[in-house]
Amino acid sequence: MSDEAERTEPGSYFVANYPPFSRWHAEAVPDVLAAFAAPPTSAALGLYLHVPFCRKRCKFCYFRVYTDVAAHDVERYSQALGREAELAAAQPAVAGRMLKYVYFGGGTPSFLSVKQLERLVERVHKSFGWDAAEEVTFECEPGTLSEAKVRALKDLGMTRISLGVENFDDAILEANGRAHLSAEIERAWGWIKNAGFPNTNVDLIAGMVGETDDSWRRTIEKTLTLEPDSLTIYQMELPPNTVFVHDAKETGAATAVADWSTKRRWVNEAFDLFLAHGYAISSGYTLVRDPERVHFRYRDMLWEGSDLVALGVASFGHLSGVHYQNATHWDDYLGAVEAGRLPIARGLVPSRRDLVLREVVLGLKRGSLDVGRLAAKYGIDPLVEWGPVWESLAADGWLEAVRPRPVLTRAGLLRVDTLLHRFFE
Repeated sequence: MSDEAERTEPGSYFVANYPPFSRWHAEAVPDVLAAFAAPPTSAALGLYLHVPFCRKRCKFCYFRVYTDVAAHDVERYSQALGREAELAAAQPAVAGRMLKYVYFGGGTPSFLSVKQLERLVERVHKSFGWDAAEEVTFECEPGTLSEAKVRALKDLGMTRISLGVENFDDAILEANGRAHLSAEIERAWGWIKNAGFPNTNVDLIAGMVGETDDSWRRTIEKTLTLEPDSLTIYQMELPPNTVFVHDAKETGAATAVADWSTKRRWVNEAFDLFLAHGYAISSGYTLVRDPERVHFRYRDMLWEGSDLVALGVASFGHLSGVHYQNATHWDDYLGAVEAGRLPIARGLVPSRRDLVLREVVLGLKRGSLDVGRLAAKYGIDPLVEWGPVWESLAADGWLEAVRPRPVLTRAGLLRVDTLLHRFFE
């Protein structure tokens, strides 16, 4: 990378899917509906529920979220999620299938009250049931939790709790628009540990505005004392639809986000610290304390091509090889669901080559690629099909090996999202 490219400029860095969302379009909606109406596939089935409410909008957030919402709107939305679950579960491609994983994301799922969560979970159970699910993940913001709510989450069957910590420095949290402060983190973590969830995760962000070497070191050292089952570290990016980017355009001033080399160095320091205390690297963003016991089924099954029914405004799904996204605006989403329609807004029917490349791109984010699994599933050898790309990655020093399977170096793993574009067609 040049010095110019090392600066954190506005744009999306994280690769969430392939083909990219820019290829998705409204003309594919009939194809998505046809996929729902078709017989089921043999793929694993997951469920994602988007809860788009937050106490504040973080200045780096690019998700569809709402703040300062009235209580009746929150209730209306939670009822719509339950209704959409009923609509989706009744479709031929979904009906009767057992969920392998469930993920409550946001926004802030813990924004909902205990009563709203109880009613929503009851309706999802009636529609789908998750008794056979290997994992039920629930994202939390520290300031929205209470001891009673944490106990309720355990009773409702959540198996993996992910706490959005991001940083332990109050000045940094405030500068980046986070709703919580460090005291709320410590209080919430005590409740989570006492509840005895099978899997606990802490999220951090490297490179937030105001971060220094010393503050980052304090944050990762403090996180280590929490002893989470897994740790996820994102490198701060600046998608165009964030408060930071909007404010920078208004003022003409650059946003003081750390450059990419500094962020990679900070993540590398965190990796070294946690590896020294017995953790193992699980992806370019994740460490786990016990790889034999601690898994992330949502990530692994989704990246390996599972079906994912997506509920909620602007949420993304994947069914029978077809990608789709729900309506991205409040009135459009609620209007469709309350009228008894699936709220599909756009989609994409990938080619078979697109599907195998999707699994190559996403699978490599774990640091190595299971080429045998892909060859057996698709009848294609990724090492041959994308031979020149593997050669270029090796020549640039980002691969430890190409055969028998590609393995990224640590440096390659820390910049994996920049490398994946070499595969894009």
